[in-house]
Amino acid sequence: MKKIALSILAIASAASAWAIQGTVVGSKSGSSSGDVKWVAREKKYVVTVKRGQTEMQTSCELADLESLDIPRPAALDKAIEAVQNGQGASAIPALSKIVNDYKMLVWDKTAARYLVQAYLAANNPQKAEEEAKKLLADDRDAAWKGDFAPAYWQVLLKLGKLQPLENNLRRAAASGDRAASAEALCMRGDLILSQGGDSPDTYRKALTDAYLRVALMYLDEPCRDARFNALNKAAACFDKLGMAVRAEDMRNRAKAM
Repeated sequence: MKKIALSILAIASAASAWAIQGTVVGSKSGSSSGDVKWVAREKKYVVTVKRGQTEMQTSCELADLESLDIPRPAALDKAIEAVQNGQGASAIPALSKIVNDYKMLVWDKTAARYLVQAYLAANNPQKAEEEAKKLLADDRDAAWKGDFAPAYWQVLLKLGKLQPLENNLRRAAASGDRAASAEALCMRGDLILSQGGDSPDTYRKALTDAYLRVALMYLDEPCRDARFNALNKAAACFDKLGMAVRAEDMRNRAKAM
């Protein structure tokens, strides 16, 4: 699928008889604005425009898609903030609604990522996996690339599904995508910690084989989130090793980003 160009609008979706307003641009179908819906069985977007009492429809197949311009859901930022502040359970209803309403309309993947994280925080990895599979049914590549992938990897790790986790990490590392490679390497450190037990050798291995490599080698902007996480996870490892000065240095680098 062609890279989706996003234009984040400052307005919320207007309440109307139609579901979600936006603009779909296809290389063959051209640009159409109106009520945008995803038709899963036909793998296409349908845009409905109402002229008086008459409705006109145009369609754009997924393979033809050049860009989607969909207003950011008004409830999304507040829900994300709740998850980031450790109040994920309160955000589940809003995130679930966005995932369902915006299916294959850009924001469903962002909402799905935080919905999965919310269920993980609520210690319900089974439900997190169930939600993840809904998105992966339409976009299998989301299992190893993009912002959704790291959340899905955490689900697999939590459930002990190490073989599919390893497969996705290998695909991400081999993809040539810097951000995906950095996230996969950071996840590699999490995997080392989960399997190695509480020992100095485990923490050193996670540092040298994963977290420090991300912190030192992936300095470009697309890798910012992975680097931030790697620095904080490296700090936690140094704490376990009794190296407080190194731990504080890692945290200061993360704060300075």
